[in-house]
Amino acid sequence: MTARPSDWDPRHYLRFSDERSRPFVDLLARVPGTPRTVLDLGVGPGHLVAAIHARWPDAVVTGVDSSPAMVEQARAEHGDEAEFVLGDLADYAPDAAPDLVVSNAALQWVPGHLDVLARWRDLLGRGPGARTLAVQVPANQDAPSHAILNELAATEPYARWTQGTARVHVHRAEEYLEVLAQPGWTVDAWETTYLHVLQGPDAVFTWISATGARPVLAALPDDVRPAFVEEYKARLRAAYPERAYGTVLPFRRTFVVATRD
Repeated sequence: MTARPSDWDPRHYLRFSDERSRPFVDLLARVPGTPRTVLDLGVGPGHLVAAIHARWPDAVVTGVDSSPAMVEQARAEHGDEAEFVLGDLADYAPDAAPDLVVSNAALQWVPGHLDVLARWRDLLGRGPGARTLAVQVPANQDAPSHAILNELAATEPYARWTQGTARVHVHRAEEYLEVLAQPGWTVDAWETTYLHVLQGPDAVFTWISATGARPVLAALPDDVRPAFVEEYKARLRAAYPERAYGTVLPFRRTFVVATRD
């Protein structure tokens, strides 16, 4: 299917799938125990459900995403691995608390998501048994890729269309720790910078146009977008020069795993 301009494009997102998947695998590696029920908030096209089953083969997985295109793709290609639900991450409420709530590179799109994490902490804190909340969010909002995007989008003739477009909301690891490190909980929080070596022309643009730059690109009219794209590509090439072995994209991410004792 062809995604609406305002929706996510699953096929575009799955470019550089190996690089995008690695933080999720690293996050799952820090989750203790053997959860029987897993809720994946921001499941995307569903391709990472396989990583959950690789770690816990018998886990029953429910994936939630706010993108109709992502949910449709997930159901079509991974419907036998999990149940996929269209829902808003900010207020989704399951029938019963799962053993594990996991969210990979999704909550940065939810304004005020510290409150969302506190709500999930409280939900998982009820009833018997150990439960875990595991989250990973990009922490590269100050990187050249985003700085160039914001600077260019704020200039004319683009600013008239890009004002008010969605921006990521990311907090320091210490803030996530502060929200989740309540009595009765053990919290592991850390940051990692990956050095992704990307292949192909304008590789950084290909990466970010599927994620962080998507709201700006979608906001621009069809007759204006090409000029913006060409200027953005040129500035990205200067900031991230292509080398003989590929283009290096440093990408910092924040992780937090909170387990009720």
